[in-house]
Amino acid sequence: MSKIKLGFCLCGSFCTIAESVKQMKILSDKYEIIPIISEIVSTQDTRFGKAEDLRREIISICGREPIVSIAEAEPIGPKNMTDIMIISPCTGNTMAKLATGIVDTTVTMAAKSHLRNSRPLLIAPATNDALGAASKNIGALLNYKNYYFVPYGQDDKDKKPKSMVADFKKIPEAIEAALKGIQLQPIVF
Repeated sequence: MSKIKLGFCLCGSFCTIAESVKQMKILSDKYEIIPIISEIVSTQDTRFGKAEDLRREIISICGREPIVSIAEAEPIGPKNMTDIMIISPCTGNTMAKLATGIVDTTVTMAAKSHLRNSRPLLIAPATNDALGAASKNIGALLNYKNYYFVPYGQDDKDKKPKSMVADFKKIPEAIEAALKGIQLQPIVF
């Protein structure tokens, strides 16, 4: 019996990428993971790590090169490459693009291509503006068919009162729920 094919997208919330990769490693035993990395994540060194080190770690976990371009992401849907897809971390910028139908990055193309098959797309938010300008986009995505969220909450209510981040440890449970067409509750904690 073949494993469920999980598209695992990483966006540029650099301070939360390590948590997402930790979950990727946990999930690699159960799922066949197709890694997808935004252009920024695949090329930018930051205070949180070097892009090349991250790429090597992802290859080690998934056993394959990550998808890193719009052209590479486009066939995901037509070739039925994924049964479920997660964007973790998913930035406010990416959520805005998804909410408004903008497809100009590797991750947004991967999501669009995946969704053409009416399969679940799981969002693990990580944005400093979830309770600000990004809230309207989160609200829109909550109402779209086949969109699910990893539960999320405020990460630093005193210093960043509008910031919210997914509980990355709930990713495995959120995937199982989304595969059944169920939104894991509570969405906001």
